[in-house]
Amino acid sequence: MIKFLDLEKVTAKYADEINEATSRVVNSGWYLQGKENEKFEKDFSEYIGTKYCVGCANGLDALIWIFRAYVEMGVMKPGDEVIVPANTYIASILAISENGLIPVLVEPDINTYQIDPEKIEEAITPKTKAILIVHLYGQCAYTEKIGELCKKYNLKLIEDNAQAHGCRFNGQRTGSIGDAAGHSFYPGKNLGALGDAGAVTTNDEELAKVIRAVANYGSTKKYVFKYIGRNSRLDEIQAAVLDVKLRYLDEDNQRRKEVAKKYISGITNPEIILPKVEDYDAHAFHIFSVRTKKRDELHDYLEKNGVQTIIHYPIPPHKQDCYKEWNDRNYPLTEQIAAEELSLPMSPVMTDEEVNEVIRILNEWQA
Repeated sequence: MIKFLDLEKVTAKYADEINEATSRVVNSGWYLQGKENEKFEKDFSEYIGTKYCVGCANGLDALIWIFRAYVEMGVMKPGDEVIVPANTYIASILAISENGLIPVLVEPDINTYQIDPEKIEEAITPKTKAILIVHLYGQCAYTEKIGELCKKYNLKLIEDNAQAHGCRFNGQRTGSIGDAAGHSFYPGKNLGALGDAGAVTTNDEELAKVIRAVANYGSTKKYVFKYIGRNSRLDEIQAAVLDVKLRYLDEDNQRRKEVAKKYISGITNPEIILPKVEDYDAHAFHIFSVRTKKRDELHDYLEKNGVQTIIHYPIPPHKQDCYKEWNDRNYPLTEQIAAEELSLPMSPVMTDEEVNEVIRILNEWQA
């Protein structure tokens, strides 16, 4: 079986350094909010290109704390609206709802799967306070048009960079383009921990301070609580592991690009719609997504032939039970992607032989 993502092989690639890092933490006797967090936050902020990085428990929390901090700072209030892509993973939307804000769904561009910049302005109202762009599948969602809209309407630009570590826009890394960015280090991400972990990057000092406080029980200093906070901290072991893997992120992303290029040049089956990539630096290839009208048949065929695939995502947010009030809405492009999308194996440890085998099997498929 060619795995969708072989995490055992990914971890083994850095085994000696990870073992050294985790042993260092265990032997230190200090497991939270210590030197490993400080070092990773410094290294990751420098990598992304921001002044501040605040580690937290996971990627969802990272987004939640951005909006929560803006509410605490008086920049937003419950009932305000945040524009978000309709076809994103549910976490992007949950973070908005969690803070009493209203998600406003906007359809994607069918060619890029990113939020369609030409459809954003019509969704802006006097209650709109931010645009949350999601670099879905690892591809940069930002465009100059989006930047212009933020300036025109005085909107905050927030990035969901969970899938795009190492991606760039005109040389600038995603995660540093907007006012703040949420990052997930879920094990399967391009930069993945050995468990849940997340972070916020920003150039806004006040925002970073508020986020650090609300994620630590609301505490600005020990036993002093300014906010009604929660416990959402990045532990020392995960920080140490992430700092090891961060050193190899660009190298790993380069391998992902090589795999993607092989797929794009090698898959010739006319029934399969390949992603359109104009700038390989603007794509981290967290996911290599294809589409076909007979998606379920292709999934079963690949499974039968020893190729593991995943659907991102089979049920769009507006059709989920947790948002029943949206169930009768119609987002045709989002629904089309949900019905046709299939993600092929993609990782920095895939061999050329595995990639070529996937290509061969796909090209032999008769829809």
